Amino acid sequence: MNIKRYEGTGRMSRAVVHHDTVYLCGQTCGEANTDVKEQTKVVLEKIEKLLNQYGSDKNHILSTTIYLKNIEDFSEMNEVWDNWVEAGFEPARACVEARMAREDLLVEMTVVAALKA
Repeated sequence: MNIKRYEGTGRMSRAVVHHDTVYLCGQTCGEANTDVKEQTKVVLEKIEKLLNQYGSDKNHILSTTIYLKNIEDFSEMNEVWDNWVEAGFEPARACVEARMAREDLLVEMTVVAALKA
């Protein structure tokens, strides 16, 4: 079994690659003193950077799970998401309301993506 773990902290890995799939840990906005739109932009930038770093990109995302502190932010988050995802490359997706690890976090995303050939 070929599993590669990257940027481990002793608690988790930031990315795990297994066969032709990369799994990213939950991505949040580091400086989270902004609204859900800005936090979503930052999270998507982080996801894109990590995917590129580990052999994938946003057009190879298979699935995304989005956690919102307040589901009433769904439309605002989707405005940013819809501008980021390219037509024809929409991943499977779920979005749920969740209690966040920090009070200032409004959005968190996990991603599973295929590696580029």
